[in-house]
Amino acid sequence: MATYKEFHQYSIEKPNEFWTEQAQLVDWKEPFTQVCDYSRPPFAKWFVGGKTNLCHNAVDRHAAKRPNDRALIFISTETDEEKVYSFAELQREIERMAAIYLSLGVKKGDRVLIYMPMIAQATFAILAATRIGAIHSVVFGGFASGSLATRIDDAKPVLIVSSDAGMRGGKAVPYKHLLDEAIELAEHKPAKVLMVDRGLDKEFNKVAGRDVDYATLREQFLDAQVPCEWLESSEPSYILYTSGTTGKPKGVQRDTGGYAVALASSMKHIYCGGEGETFFSTSDIGWVVGHSYIIYGPLIAGMATVMYEGTPLRPDAGIWWQIVEKYKVSVMFSAPTAARVLKKQDPAFMHKYDLSSLKHVFMAGEPLDQPTHEWFMTELQKPVIDNYWQTETGWPMLAALPGVEKTPIKYGSPSFPVYGYNLQIFREDGSVCDANEKGIAAVIPPLPPGCLSTVWGQDDRFVSTYFTLFKEPLVYSSYDWAIKDDDGYFTILGRTDDVINVAGHRLGTREIEEAIQNHPAIAEVAVVGVEDKLKGQVPMAFAVVKDASKVATPELVKALEKEVFGTVDGILGAIGRPARVHFVTGLPKTRSGKMLRRSLQALAEGRDPGDLTTIDDPSTLEQIKNALAS
Repeated sequence: MATYKEFHQYSIEKPNEFWTEQAQLVDWKEPFTQVCDYSRPPFAKWFVGGKTNLCHNAVDRHAAKRPNDRALIFISTETDEEKVYSFAELQREIERMAAIYLSLGVKKGDRVLIYMPMIAQATFAILAATRIGAIHSVVFGGFASGSLATRIDDAKPVLIVSSDAGMRGGKAVPYKHLLDEAIELAEHKPAKVLMVDRGLDKEFNKVAGRDVDYATLREQFLDAQVPCEWLESSEPSYILYTSGTTGKPKGVQRDTGGYAVALASSMKHIYCGGEGETFFSTSDIGWVVGHSYIIYGPLIAGMATVMYEGTPLRPDAGIWWQIVEKYKVSVMFSAPTAARVLKKQDPAFMHKYDLSSLKHVFMAGEPLDQPTHEWFMTELQKPVIDNYWQTETGWPMLAALPGVEKTPIKYGSPSFPVYGYNLQIFREDGSVCDANEKGIAAVIPPLPPGCLSTVWGQDDRFVSTYFTLFKEPLVYSSYDWAIKDDDGYFTILGRTDDVINVAGHRLGTREIEEAIQNHPAIAEVAVVGVEDKLKGQVPMAFAVVKDASKVATPELVKALEKEVFGTVDGILGAIGRPARVHFVTGLPKTRSGKMLRRSLQALAEGRDPGDLTTIDDPSTLEQIKNALAS
């Protein structure tokens, strides 16, 4: 068996041979004639001439061999629903949805925008699109009308699939009025809106002639059989808009064949998931992890995938581990934020259930700080493996590869470059950094299969956004600072635009957060750079304490702040010390757990925090404002 280094080297030095081998993990209707066409840098086409279909690889081929095996496990702790679909049942539901699409005029190449909660019908909607060669664009459910309108105008969908409402923390989150407002705002008007009525919002209006009911149409197509549309490998499968974009949205365009191969290979070499096992990702279909590792990756590997509507704390902090025990989950995928939420709960919840089926827990979405990584792995007694990747790449750029070689885990590090990625750390002059020298993580192209092929409808923006870091060499910029240690382990230090310039010193917010996390009283922290007339910027910290009694009086607050300063001084020196540490009971995050750092920074600087419709708990903003005012 190859070592990690040999495996990675083979993928970089002999990419044609390497990816030809990986391509055997998926079914091809017609074989490819060229592994990679890189005749027009930085654009790459993978498996040229090959014809395949994502829905076939995710569902049909398994339904043919193992029709009664579990495929989709839908669990909602919000509505107390639980339903398991076999591969055969999942295929039937997808064909019914595909027949509905065709009846509503959707054709190959048309866009279908999906604005839905975490329900089984969302899976049908996504896979029905790829089944017939349509291009899906999933927008996070509950996204603001204005943001949704810009995505409607960019993707120009012929059909939107939505639902009356989602559920969060026991409360209905109505969607339909947001969708109606978005369509009103958008210049492009979709011909039809397909509504899944969950009975959660009795008030929603149906627009005559445009809105159609899913349940009614499903009855008409119960016995429908819709064959897969075989697509050339480079034809697009979906568009996914990156968060935080301003002006014209930036739609990451994903291909078909390259994505299928990348995911199939990752399930084998990174996630170690196989046929008949169960994969549980706690993400949302509105984000890239939900696309790659709720919908496509696990199903392509023949695994059952869990689609979960709920929080990690409802009905109690043991719910995820209860699911692991009940469905014998072998691979779990979550976010560092979720781990930090669980860190504030009684660890007895993690020890209450039988987790013997669980092989690994993977983390991604933001840097996994060393104290949380160590705590989580110690409590679970399972390997916790950090991943680093982006919406643009679609699958990990940095990760351990336990399916190739079981390398030691270093807390706070996502390990090594994944096969196919010639990832280096560069100085700002374009030269490669030495070990232990901070620089910008970037990939020498061509990007491997599965990465974005372009920005939807904006080839020039693909080049200008991602490939203009240096004149020489041509590289894909991650816009993240990174460092590599003497053993070759990488650590991500935060966005290049999250770097604080304090009196000429460059400090990553991640480094300061890590230092503060080392204080035993701190459960979670976010650090942002705040404008300062004297120093340019100063770091400001917002911290959640494990025990509220520690900050019960102004005197205790001052004492704890002083202790935190001392902790930071001891790790980074006085230069890394925050100007202030504000103690709050919660930090503003999206419903998928992403920290709203830019909103925090805006509030700290007295600016408009921007679009906050994806915030999970609006009360955290009031806390931040009160803390800043005190």
